[in-house]
Amino acid sequence: MSPSFAPIPADALKSLSGLDVLRGMMEGRFPAPPISDTMSFTLDSVDHGRAVFSCTPAFKHYNPIGSVHGGLAGTLLDSCMGCAVHTTLAAGTG
Repeated sequence: MSPSFAPIPADALKSLSGLDVLRGMMEGRFPAPPISDTMSFTLDSVDHGRAVFSCTPAFKHYNPIGSVHGGLAGTLLDSCMGCAVHTTLAAGTG
């Protein structure tokens, strides 16, 4: 873990719904996860049961045959689906 990354405080995770935590990330009150920097994607909007991300692939995302590596799409899908589910969780639920 990067020394500049500090996870979301446990008290916030216990007292806020999943949707509120993700909204806090979008507003800059909570840190984005390091994977978003590695994979160059951002959380653009959230609502109950929905999370929208965007990503513009960079050279670092290409595979040896010159196309975007499928792992980028897989990681993006994992993140948006996980966050969509997280928006439905009550405070203190993980």
